[in-house]
Amino acid sequence: MDLANKRHRGQTRVFGKRKRTTVGLDIGASAIKVIEIERRGEVIHLVNFGMALLEPETIVDGEIMDRQVVIETIQNLFESRGIKRKRVIAGIHGRGVIVKKIVMEHLEEEHASEAIYWEAEQHIPYDINDVSLDFEILPVDMGPKQMQVLLVAAKRDLILGLADIIREAGLIPDAVDVNSFAVQNVVEMAHDLRPDEVAALLDIGAEITNVNIVRDGIPLYTQDVSLGVNNMVRAVQKRTQVGREEAVRALESMDEKLDVRPLIESFCRDLTHGLDKAATYLKTSGDAEQLDRIFLSGGGGRLKGVVEILSAIQPLPVEVVDPLRRVEYDAEIFAGYDPLEVAPQLAVGVGLALRKAA
Repeated sequence: MDLANKRHRGQTRVFGKRKRTTVGLDIGASAIKVIEIERRGEVIHLVNFGMALLEPETIVDGEIMDRQVVIETIQNLFESRGIKRKRVIAGIHGRGVIVKKIVMEHLEEEHASEAIYWEAEQHIPYDINDVSLDFEILPVDMGPKQMQVLLVAAKRDLILGLADIIREAGLIPDAVDVNSFAVQNVVEMAHDLRPDEVAALLDIGAEITNVNIVRDGIPLYTQDVSLGVNNMVRAVQKRTQVGREEAVRALESMDEKLDVRPLIESFCRDLTHGLDKAATYLKTSGDAEQLDRIFLSGGGGRLKGVVEILSAIQPLPVEVVDPLRRVEYDAEIFAGYDPLEVAPQLAVGVGLALRKAA
């Protein structure tokens, strides 16, 4: 999906020759990550990486509150890491992004665009003139008279604001994708999924957890939930009266002295509640009878104890996403970070960079 370059009624710009190197720019609520990937035949090489932490409230629910801080952070990352490529692929998420499947009258693809845009007006809770819309006709057998379409809509202000910030940082927005699809790219690349397996991908960020349930490469259910690592951080601070940094360290180590385990358990129960609602919806709609597997990514995916606790509450295999599993890299590019520890936080950035840029 490329929301940045979509026009109303399906018009798109014409792109030039594809490049071998791509840069994924993940602007998250707690940190900005940049990933540069080079493809050499079938082999994927991570050739550059950078990450810079942001102060709380710099980005809230996917919306950038302090533009100048974000712009300067991006500039400093590219300069300090010596990244020369200026064209980047960025991602969006939050309330301004809607992913929805619809069923409509079957049409040949070359004639479907106009009808899909008209149909989308009935399903998007925003003025159709205020959104950028993309779609994909899904390879699902709905009979001869119907077809299933995946709609992806994002508020134009959200996309244009992000594109403006990227340009002000001296870069070129090659494409804007959706974070949940970027994580899906990574899971499909790095982990072996059976064609019939229903996998719940939970990208646990600072403020938002994105839930994307997929089967055979098709999103069945996508939702952003207002739950993130900061919920646990604030709970630790309130309960123990420690500073933010100490609260984060306590969660990362599941500090027994500060007794943070009950707070992590509470968070995991909230996550499970969201998964149960999604599973019920999928069963009712006839899309899937049950969930088979859970993948965790984002900052929450690297917290000690989350896999163990979530597995105990939700009796399914739970695995942390490793976007570097099938990627070649020199450990020196991580400059002070342990690639094994930081890997779950790179899922969105790597997924964006895996996208073949125009």
